Amino acid sequence: MRVPTRRSENYARPKLDPHITAKKYQELVDKLENLKKISRLRSMKEVATLAEMGDLSENAAYQIAKAKLRGINQLILHLENQIKKAVIIQPRTNTSRVSLGSTVTIVSNGQEKTYLVLGSSEVDPTKNIISHNSPLGLVLLGKKVGDEVELLLKNSKVKILVLKIE
Repeated sequence: MRVPTRRSENYARPKLDPHITAKKYQELVDKLENLKKISRLRSMKEVATLAEMGDLSENAAYQIAKAKLRGINQLILHLENQIKKAVIIQPRTNTSRVSLGSTVTIVSNGQEKTYLVLGSSEVDPTKNIISHNSPLGLVLLGKKVGDEVELLLKNSKVKILVLKIE
């Protein structure tokens, strides 16, 4: 007998990057608490109220409310898993080499740029926050001031010089 697969099972999910800052960890804890104490309770009351309206198989509002409650419960499970597996990025005391939490100043193509290297869940290119799993983050990890590395792009190689690590 063939077991049906859901559409969501057809797509590979990216692995959860456990590396987060203490600030992000606290945001996740606060969001989880809000979901458990406010959103889920409100949604459960709505489902109970709509269930009293009669035939559940033809009650569209009930079906929508149940789906919303399932979504909230799924998000709670996801956040609990993320919090359980979280690895807090500690403030850097040793700035001799690039590591998670380091602020790195580099020179690339004659331009000086500064990046903060964090986990994948906190990436923000507009604020020059890069992931340690990104191509640039991967080549910078473990490097010292004065090291020159090459970043391989699709059609070219870019030389990068590490100027400063904070």
